[in-house]
Amino acid sequence: MNSVRVRFAPSPTGYLHVGGARTALFNWLFARHSGGKFILRIEDTDRERSKPEYEEAIIRDLQWLGLNWDEGPSLGGAYGPYRQTERAALYREQLKKLLGSGKAYYCFCTHKELEAERASAVATGKNYRYSGKCRKLSLEEAESRRKKGDSFSVRLKVEEGITTFNDIIRGQVSVEHAEIDDFILVRSGGEPTYNFVATVDDALMKISHVIRGDDHLSNTPKQIMLYQALGLTEPAFAHIPLILGPDRTPLSKRHGANAVGEFKRHGYLPEAMMNYLALLGWSLDGKTELFSKEELVKRFSLERIVKSPACFDFDKLQWMNGHYIREADDERIYQLCLEYLWDADAITEDFMREGGAALKRMIGAIKNSLKTISDVGEQLTYFLGEVHSYDPEALAKYLVPETIPLLEKAVFVLEETVAFNAMSLEEKFRKTAVDNGKKFAEYVHPMRLAITGRSASPNLFELIEILGKGRCIVRCLRFIQMIKASVVKA
Repeated sequence: MNSVRVRFAPSPTGYLHVGGARTALFNWLFARHSGGKFILRIEDTDRERSKPEYEEAIIRDLQWLGLNWDEGPSLGGAYGPYRQTERAALYREQLKKLLGSGKAYYCFCTHKELEAERASAVATGKNYRYSGKCRKLSLEEAESRRKKGDSFSVRLKVEEGITTFNDIIRGQVSVEHAEIDDFILVRSGGEPTYNFVATVDDALMKISHVIRGDDHLSNTPKQIMLYQALGLTEPAFAHIPLILGPDRTPLSKRHGANAVGEFKRHGYLPEAMMNYLALLGWSLDGKTELFSKEELVKRFSLERIVKSPACFDFDKLQWMNGHYIREADDERIYQLCLEYLWDADAITEDFMREGGAALKRMIGAIKNSLKTISDVGEQLTYFLGEVHSYDPEALAKYLVPETIPLLEKAVFVLEETVAFNAMSLEEKFRKTAVDNGKKFAEYVHPMRLAITGRSASPNLFELIEILGKGRCIVRCLRFIQMIKASVVKA
C-alpha cells in the first residue's frame, strides 16, 4: 500500500488564487507521480468570512484545472469529515488530551492585561512574549474558574529548546523556542486556531507530506511541537516559494487577474494554466516548457522545486495559451468562442443561420492567431459588424488616389466572379495582377485594409468567401469614397 497522502486545504474566504492553485497542483502531481492519495479539505473555521459560494467556486476551479481528488467533501473517505466545521468533536478530544497531560493550559488573561504586557515590553525595547503567568494555575483551579464562567483561551506550553526539521526544499531549518510564545490553541470565543486544527487534521488524516507555500514556514515549528505534545507522527514538510508579480512584489489584483476563475473567464485553457503553473518554481531541465498533464505527472519531483520566489509572466502565459489553442480540436475552440461571444452579447440569432456555418468558418480562420478565447471578439470585429476604423499606418499608406484604380478593379473582379470561393478568387486576382502588370500584393493589401480595417489577417480570400460578395464590394466602394473625400479636403 502506498503511504503518500497529501492534501490541499483552502479556506473558503475568497476565490482560488493562482498561488493556491499552484500549491494544489504540486500536491496533486506529487500524489499522482507517487501513486498516492490527494485529499481536499475545507478549512472553514473562520465562520464570519467563510461562504458556501466561495467553497463552490474553489471546487469548480479545481475541477476545471483537472485536479481530481481521492477524498474530500461530498466524495467522502475513511478519514472524514472533510470540512473543519464538522470535526469539532475530534478537536475537543485532542484538546482534552493536551490539557490532561499538562502540555496545554487554560489562560484567563484578558485582552486588557495582554495589551499591558505588550506595552511594557515595547517600552523597555524588548520583543513581546506572553509571560506565561497562567501556567501556574493547577488544572483543578483552572477548571473551577472555567465552570464559573470566566473567559479563557487555551495555550500550548512551549518549553525551552530548539525545533529542527528538514524541509524537502529549503533544507534544515532550526527555530529557537525563545522566539515562540505559549501560542493559543483555542481562542476565548471557543474558536480553534489554524495551527491546532491543521495539525490535528493532518495527523488524523495520516497526511505523509505537507506541501504548501513558504508563507507557512513560521507555522511549522509550532505544528511540530503540537505533534510531539500529542504523541502523533509528524509528516515531511516542503515549503514552496511564493509567486511574485512582474515588479517582484507579491502577486495581487494590481498586477491584473490573480484568481483562477478570472483566467478562465478571460479565455485561458485549463491545460495551459496547468502547464504554466507547474513551471512557477519547478523546472525539469531549465529549457523544456511545454508539458502535457501525463508528462508532468511522470516528470514531477519535489527535489526540482527551487527556493527562490517565482515571477508570474503574463506574456509567457499568453504565448503558452496560444500554443494550446492552436493544438486544440477546432470544434472545442469554436464552442468556447461561441460561449464567450454569447456571454459578451457580441452575436445574435442571425449569426446562427445554417447552424452558424459562417461563424464557425470565421473562428476556424482566426484560431491560430488567438492568444486567449476572449480575443475572438476583437479578432472578428469586421465579421460581427461594419468596419469603422482602420490601421493608422496602413491607412496613411493607402488613403491616396493611386489606390482608387486598384480597388475599382478589385470590385470588378469580385462582381464578375461566379465561383465565389477562396481558391477561385485567389486565381482570379493573380491573373488580374499579371494582366495589368501589377504585383499580386498591390491588390491584396488595400483590399485587406478596406474589407477588414487591418494590415494583417488570416487568408484574405478565405475571409472574402465567408464575408460574402456583397459586404466586400460595399466596403471597397466605401474606402474609395473615403479616398475621394480626403482628396477634396486636401
